[in-house]
Amino acid sequence: MRDSIRLSQQEINRLTERYDGQSPQEVLTWALERFGSQLAICTSFQADGMAILDMAWRIDPKVRVFTIDTGRMPQETYALLDQVRDHYGIDIEVYFPDATQIESVVRRHGINLFYRSVESRLLCCQTRKVLPLNRVLGTLDAWVTGLRRDQSTTRAEIHAVELDTDHGGLVKVNPLAEWDEQQVWNYIRAHNVPYHPFYDQGYTSIGCAPCTRPTTTGEEARAGRWWWETNAPKECGMHCSIESGRFERELLKTPALVAE
Repeated sequence: MRDSIRLSQQEINRLTERYDGQSPQEVLTWALERFGSQLAICTSFQADGMAILDMAWRIDPKVRVFTIDTGRMPQETYALLDQVRDHYGIDIEVYFPDATQIESVVRRHGINLFYRSVESRLLCCQTRKVLPLNRVLGTLDAWVTGLRRDQSTTRAEIHAVELDTDHGGLVKVNPLAEWDEQQVWNYIRAHNVPYHPFYDQGYTSIGCAPCTRPTTTGEEARAGRWWWETNAPKECGMHCSIESGRFERELLKTPALVAE
């Protein structure tokens, strides 16, 4: 049985003071040195995650990278996965939802249950995304995400280093917390980082094929996710736990809902 590395909230507070405002590379260097192989980058191959993967690979070519295959991803995402594997010469750990759980949900609620209600959509996300993620995180001490403060109201208060109480006290590292979209794309272009072809088609956030559309001028970056919903945070539960009640608390922060 492995020895887990767990940091106290006091230690996290010190790290937040130290690394908020620092470059993503400095944050990643600390995280990779501190946690080694017990840290992994979580990516869905969106622009933010690709920038982080490139940065981390330049620091440590053996960095661990994983992704969740929900079974409803666009073919273009699978093609990018193979491109990234070849480009960097790395293994990408791919995790899948439990087939029995998927069968049960589909038999009871249908294949496209997510269009019916927020609750049904969250059930789908929980089964296809959150539960597989939980299995992976149960083997780690720290994980790296591509979250940025400017992505949505539910992410406006994130820090470069956080204590992930939703996942048993893991350390959650958000190197791009203070970056904006332009900085991400400046990095991608400067370093010839592979990126998803959907960005050239007007997409600004990319997830499962049935739940993602291009956005229009003036829309929030994540407006293309679950666009048929009203007054609901653009979260699936991976970064905003349903079980802990955080999703409901974030719901109350949604401006359109508060204004009603």
